[in-house]
Amino acid sequence: MIALLIAEDLVSEHLVDWSSLIIGVLAGGTAALLLAAGALTGRVVRLRAAEERARRQERLAELGALTGGLAHEIKNPLSTIGLNVQLASEAIHDSSLTADEKAMLVRRVETVNREATRLGAILNDFLRFAGRIKLAPHETDVRAVVDELVDFYRPQCDLHRVILRVDLPSQPVVARVDAALVKQALLNLLINATQSIVSHDCERRELLVRVTHATAVAVKGAKQVAHDEVAIHVIDSGPGIDPAKHAEIFRPYVTGRKGGSGLGLAVTRRIVEEHSGHIELHSELGKGSDFVVRLPVKGPPTSTTEGEDDQARKTLLDRLFKRAQSRADTQRD
Repeated sequence: MIALLIAEDLVSEHLVDWSSLIIGVLAGGTAALLLAAGALTGRVVRLRAAEERARRQERLAELGALTGGLAHEIKNPLSTIGLNVQLASEAIHDSSLTADEKAMLVRRVETVNREATRLGAILNDFLRFAGRIKLAPHETDVRAVVDELVDFYRPQCDLHRVILRVDLPSQPVVARVDAALVKQALLNLLINATQSIVSHDCERRELLVRVTHATAVAVKGAKQVAHDEVAIHVIDSGPGIDPAKHAEIFRPYVTGRKGGSGLGLAVTRRIVEEHSGHIELHSELGKGSDFVVRLPVKGPPTSTTEGEDDQARKTLLDRLFKRAQSRADTQRD
């Protein structure tokens, strides 16, 4: 009887030891699987986003190749129209027509010239949107980019009686960007804001370009990664934009003004995204708009290869398994 009790005790002790080991291994394995699943989910999300960007770039490249020849064929007639309009205008002034007849013909010629110019501008916007954007990034003080742009655009603001102000940090704000393309993206925002103010005959006619330097936090799989970024605000005192329309405002051929191509903001978004940045819109009806261009200072982080990811996951699983086994050994002792 005593021997039987001792045997039962030994069996119970071994069962406890084995149970502890199994529970420890399962706990460690579960934790490892959860971490691996989180990392895998983040990778799948990033992969799908990259695939969507690649498909969009491929479609745009095909569109650009298809329209390259067409654009050439359209530009030649436009140049011819412009030249003939100029010659016709000179001939009208030299002719023996009455003053009223001359005035009527001049108005018609000016209409043809204006529409030809508008068609050329639309064509150029389309080519910028459909064509491949090739970045040539360099370490650049973003303040200098904004200063040059403001000096270039200020006469347009003066013409439309719009006050243009600038708010720049006292210290350099250096980022690796393509200065010419960033300038083009911001110019589109300034033109859009000015035309919005003028077309709605706003009482306050003000534009503000502000540059700030901040630290942003992005989620990478199961981690939060901080990175420095430059934020460029283009703030206007215009009529504002209905929040229900914010999602569609950057889509091609969406425009709220007469005569617009509907591609300016779409081109701006493409340029910003090519820099691995993003653009935001903060606006309400009657309260003006704030377009924010956010650009990473050092560009996108270098992605790891598939082999490096697999090795990292294997190392993590091995470490967690050994930790669980060590915990079970301690419980047995």
